Parts: sequence; structure tokens; C-alpha cells
Amino acid sequence: MIQEYLRQQQDESNDYKPVFYDLKHAQDLQAFEALLKSRPQIRINDNIYSQLRELMKIRNPTKRLTTEESEEQIQAYLGDVPMEKFGIWVYYSWIDRLVHLVDEADFIELRTSRNQHKITAAEIAILSKKKIGIVGLSVGQSIALTLVMERVCGELRLADFDTLELTNMNRIRCGVHNLQTSKVVIAAREIAELDPFIKVKIYGDGMTEANMDDFFTSGGVLDIFVEECDGVDIKILSRIKAKELKIPVVMEMNDRGMIDIERFDLEPDRPLMHGLIPEVDITTLKGLTDAEKLPIFSPMLALENASARMKFSLGEIGKTITTWPQLASSVVLGGALVADTCRRIALDQLKSSGRYYIDFEQLIV
Repeated sequence: MIQEYLRQQQDESNDYKPVFYDLKHAQDLQAFEALLKSRPQIRINDNIYSQLRELMKIRNPTKRLTTEESEEQIQAYLGDVPMEKFGIWVYYSWIDRLVHLVDEADFIELRTSRNQHKITAAEIAILSKKKIGIVGLSVGQSIALTLVMERVCGELRLADFDTLELTNMNRIRCGVHNLQTSKVVIAAREIAELDPFIKVKIYGDGMTEANMDDFFTSGGVLDIFVEECDGVDIKILSRIKAKELKIPVVMEMNDRGMIDIERFDLEPDRPLMHGLIPEVDITTLKGLTDAEKLPIFSPMLALENASARMKFSLGEIGKTITTWPQLASSVVLGGALVADTCRRIALDQLKSSGRYYIDFEQLIV
């Protein structure tokens, strides 16, 4: 009986884009009612009133509103629009849940209100127009989510060909029900649940020579490129493309808090990876094992400066371990380092290239 039931289970879709319903429009209202009728078990989160109450609160920072005053302001803000038709309804198909939210402008105002004045309203407006691309969604997932939480951009492009394995979950934040789900889909869904108004485009085949132009330029040229992939050929080819388009490149090493910045936008003649890329035939780099990549990776990533445990681990690849280790604490730190760096680049507050270390073992002793 169990086997029969299991055979009947269907593979999950790779949906990652939420559906929006504005009930003030007849067509959306009709589609919304059809959804409710077709999905009687759908879960509904309608907390629009608490959002409106919070909106009135942040718009009146000099005064503590009484319940009556807050109610009056909310009713004035609603006008003739019924509460259930105010704002937007967002449907997340992968969790079969409807969420009632304020509209995009109010949502951004609320979501970013506690960033101010570390990030000003004018800066928030600038950041909302920025496009950032990330290749490699192991370290990259933490980076993407941090960028979204801080709202450092208005659009993300994510590329990774891999699906989630249990061994990835030592550093990728997700549930076990996501095993064998595409890493880019996992990240895109998490982003949509954090902020459905952030535009996300995914590349489930990873970055390839065939889709590289699209990744960097479709819908507008990227403002910042974040490279976190394992493929040596793509590491090099993507930098060649970024240099050609004068796009700054940011990379986090996931060891000793090392962050690498290449300002091809300000230094178009700057050598790739600070001149550390050895002379190699790109065509020979594809399909190399991790052990075979090391002689090429070593000068590029300055592995002689790696932590003692990373150096030891690299020597154990193919002996006691299958690939280089990554720790959740380092990945989360990387998310913070890259997000902060991207924000400062996007706001023209950081102009340098180079490599920098936030090494806890040296800073905290």
C-alpha cells in the first residue's frame, strides 16, 4: 500500500514567482475568487490591518498615536476602498498560501523603515533600481538573502546548475523537504517570501557560455556581479565578460573572511583577478575534478594565505573528503560582507579594488 501511494506522488513544480491579485480590478477579483473556489484548503494570512497600523506609526514618529487616532488615520487612508480590496494579495503556489499585503510603495516604506538613517530614503530609492547577478548558490544563497533583507537591489539574477543534496545543508538554509530541488529555485522562493516585489530571474543550467550575455545584459546591464562558482572556466570567462562591460566583480572566499573586489567599472584596464590568473587554455578547464582544479585555483585565490585547517583540508581532497569544506558561520559572514560591499559600491561610497580579510581567529583572540 505504501509503495502504491508513493508511486502516485507527482514531482513538485519549479514555480518560484508569486502571483499578484489587485482586487480593485474586476479581472483580478474574478481570478482570485476562482482560486479560492479551486483550492478550498488554501492557507490565508490576512494581516493587512497590522501593516496599516504600523504604517501610520512610522509616519508619525514624533507622536504616540492612541488607538482611536490610529484607527482614524487608517480609515482616512483606506478611503472608500474596502479593507479586503486594499493593497495586494500574493499567492505562493509552492506553499499554497495567500498573503494580504500593502502595495509595493507602502511595503518598501515599511520594510526599510528600520534601515534609516543608516541607509537614507534617497539611498533606498537608488538601491531599488540596482541589478545584481550572483553565480553559485551555496555561498550565494546567503548573499542573495542578505541583499534582499537589506534591499540593496531591485533585481537579482541567480545562476546555479545544481540541486540540493543533504551534504549541502551544512551551509544552505532550507528545509529537508527541498532535497533534490534546484538551488536557484530554493533561493528564489525564499526571496519571494521575504519580498515579493524584488524581481528575480533564474538560470537553472548555471552560467554557461551560451547564456552569459543574457545573464549580464538582458533587461539592462548588471550593476554588480557576484561570483561564487566552483567552475574555473566560468570564473575566468565571467570576469572577461564583466571587464568588457565594465561591471565591478565581488567574490567571497569562505575562508578567513576574505572578500575580493575588482572595479572594472573604474579601472577598465585592470588585470583579471589582480593578475593572479595563470596562462591557461580555457577549453582544458571544463570538467576538471576538484583535485585537478587546485593548481589553477591556488594562485587565483591565494591559497597560500588560507587558514591552516583549509590548507590541510585541500590536501585531503580525494583521500578523506570529496571536496573543499565550507562552514555555515563563514557562509553567513560572507553574506554580510558581500551585501555591505555591494551596497557601498552601488551608492558610490567604495571605490577600491583588492583583497580584504575579516579573520575572526586574528581579530578575536
